[in-house]
Formats: sequence, structure tokens, C-alpha cells
Amino acid sequence: MCREHRTPSAPDSSVPGTGRVTSGNPPSTPLREPAAADHGRPHCPCKPAEARRAVERAVADRCRATGASCDRESVADALLVASELTTNAILHGGGVTDFRVDVEEPGVRVSVSDRSDALPVTEEPVDPHGRWRVGGHGWPIVCRLARDVRITGLASGGKCITAVVPLS
Repeated sequence: MCREHRTPSAPDSSVPGTGRVTSGNPPSTPLREPAAADHGRPHCPCKPAEARRAVERAVADRCRATGASCDRESVADALLVASELTTNAILHGGGVTDFRVDVEEPGVRVSVSDRSDALPVTEEPVDPHGRWRVGGHGWPIVCRLARDVRITGLASGGKCITAVVPLS
């Protein structure tokens, strides 16, 4: 996983280009909104823009409830992480199967689940012929902006990636 998030309690992954994989349960509070067309079925933000709006709403609600101010740069970081995780689930993970956001100390916890068991990898920005690669920047962005990043395998297959972005 992210080299920045290695800890003694986190085992090293055997996948090249990754730093660690930790086990654990994903957050228990899903962000769910019933959509009018869903007739009461839960709605999962399946597009990056929907994920960003969900994070914006959760942070704004928390700031209103606690009377705390929202640091614009920290919120922007959380929005970018939510967008990147959602985009990666769509492009590389077979689609978003679950999305959760929770705002509490120390920040915003965003969890995105997808259908793929494959771990994210970091590729060099330049290929062996010296040409700049298109794409491949999202995972390093997540690793750099998040305080803690965890990947949890799901019993039904796929994975859940959880990232905590500090709000201060």
C-alpha cells in the first residue's frame, strides 16, 4: 500500500509497489440516501462527483452540529481523496459497491468498496522508454493526503479502501 503509512503493526504486502495492508473492519456507518427512483433502497454514490457531494454534506453537517469551523484546504483534501478512491474503484475495481463517510476526530474517514481483490499499485511516472505515463497519479495522491490508509478484503470478494484525511 502506501509507503507513507507503514507502521510496525501493519504487515508488509507481498505485492510489489505497495507498502502495507492492514486488516480490520470498515466503518460501520454507511452514508445512504434514498433516491426517489429507488423506492426506499439505499443509494451508493457511484460517481466521483456524488462522492464529493456526500463528503461535503457530511463535513458541513458535522461543522454545524459542533460549531467548529471547516478548514477549506483540509476539506478540499478530503474531497480529492473521495474522488480518487471512487474513480479508482470505477476504472480498476469493477465499480463502487459501497461508500461510507464518517466525520470524527481526527478527520474525515472515507471508505470505498469495489469488486476487485487486486491491490492498488504505484507505477513510475515515466515508462522504460522515457515517456510520461498518462494516469496513475490518484493512488499516490491518496497516500500523500491521508493520515491512515487501510485495505480490507471483503468476505463476498472485492476490497474496501479506507482513508482518514485530517481536518486541521
